[in-house]
Amino acid sequence: MVGLKRRRLGRTGLMVTELGLGAMDTPTSPEGAATLEAAIAGGIDFVDTAREYAGSEFLIGEAVRARGDAPFRIGSKTFSHGIDGSQRDVDRSLSMLGVERIDLYQLHDISTLEAWAEVTGEHGALEGLQIARYRELIGHIGISCHNNEVAELAIRSGEFDTIMLEYSAFFTETVGLIDLAAANDIGVIVMRPLGGSGRTSAMRGRLADGYDGPLTAPNLLRYVLSNPAVTVAIPGARYPSRVVENIETASTYEPMSEAERGELEAEAARYYY
Repeated sequence: MVGLKRRRLGRTGLMVTELGLGAMDTPTSPEGAATLEAAIAGGIDFVDTAREYAGSEFLIGEAVRARGDAPFRIGSKTFSHGIDGSQRDVDRSLSMLGVERIDLYQLHDISTLEAWAEVTGEHGALEGLQIARYRELIGHIGISCHNNEVAELAIRSGEFDTIMLEYSAFFTETVGLIDLAAANDIGVIVMRPLGGSGRTSAMRGRLADGYDGPLTAPNLLRYVLSNPAVTVAIPGARYPSRVVENIETASTYEPMSEAERGELEAEAARYYY
């Protein structure tokens, strides 16, 4: 195995493995701690969490405290839209994670124009994160989004060091935004690179029934990592075996050709809507 490659996380200057771990559902499994350990052992050095992901920051904090320091970069998020709430969330995250500074803190799911106005307006959550950054409690500020109009506003605003977007062979609508973010030196974090838990479960069921086409988890991950404008893909995982599979793919893959990408997109559209 060659090992995981690193990419620059935009203007943050941080170098992170192009495969990360989305830790939203990791603590919901009895093997959650082993899953996180598998990620660490495999060389993953970027873990995504959020203040409201039940048990996620606590699980990560246990791993940090066991080692005396974080063995990976941490990205967390606030669901708050206000200045006070976002600062409280940073303080709580620091305590739960057992660190003195969090590498990346993001505004979570800002996916309506109303939410955008709230977080960027006077006394909005963005201002709270800017204060936290000034206090050196966080290193960089990001945003996650499920609305292309809002995502473009965020990219063009110049306020964010990273943006988290959905992108996969199932969901290609954000490819132009990913290119725009990269052109503005904004790190691109891809959520749901394997299509999301529902599609992934259905896909694995189809494979168990004998499907032998190109629509597989390794190919879906290759698809995302073949885009040079993507910084890091963060598939969620609840079991160590899933992490090990993803690490093997990311450590050995060859970039997809345009023809391969088109074939995978067509297969994704054929089986899932």
